[in-house]
Amino acid sequence: MEVKKIYYEDLQIAKALIKRNNLVTRKYFYQQCYPLFKSIYDNYYTDCTNCKEFIGEIYIVVLAPNKISGKCQMENFRGESTLASWIKTACLYYCYKQYETKSRMPICEPLVFKNNQEKDDEGGRDEEKFGSIEIDFNNLNREDALVILNRMPNKRYSEIIRLRYLELLTNEETAKLLGMTMENYYNKHKLAKAQYIRIHGKEKQR
Repeated sequence: MEVKKIYYEDLQIAKALIKRNNLVTRKYFYQQCYPLFKSIYDNYYTDCTNCKEFIGEIYIVVLAPNKISGKCQMENFRGESTLASWIKTACLYYCYKQYETKSRMPICEPLVFKNNQEKDDEGGRDEEKFGSIEIDFNNLNREDALVILNRMPNKRYSEIIRLRYLELLTNEETAKLLGMTMENYYNKHKLAKAQYIRIHGKEKQR
């Protein structure tokens, strides 16, 4: 019977990561594994704006507790391969799912935005918790709004604003189309609104 090699040192590292050991996390996840993350970020679809954001996404994917079981993915690591190989597999699967979600995204037909149009607040927005900035399109026609969106440096943020405020999707619908968790969506939504308003302010000064 074949005896499988167990990487005990990697098992200890995984346990330290699961316990949120800051020193091990910084040294292993963000330093030792950086070349691995950078290589995958450079060669596969991630929907992240930079490698640091990609590392953060993977950290959440493999170490965030499952809502039902309370366990994270890394708890399934048994040391039968190196931890780096296990993380690489998790990264590639994440990239595949992101690409698959993107390829299934429908192309939304532009909707005509009417001034003073009431927007149903479906899905229970939690704006107070995740940022109270509001975007008012009532005094801005669709063409002007698209100009501002095109000037936003972060295209992911501009897509959030377009879907949420021009196409009038709910937060939940927008997050689903972009393949984002609600927690990640709300964080990006807050940043997207701030960036949109900043660009809008520059446009008004022109």
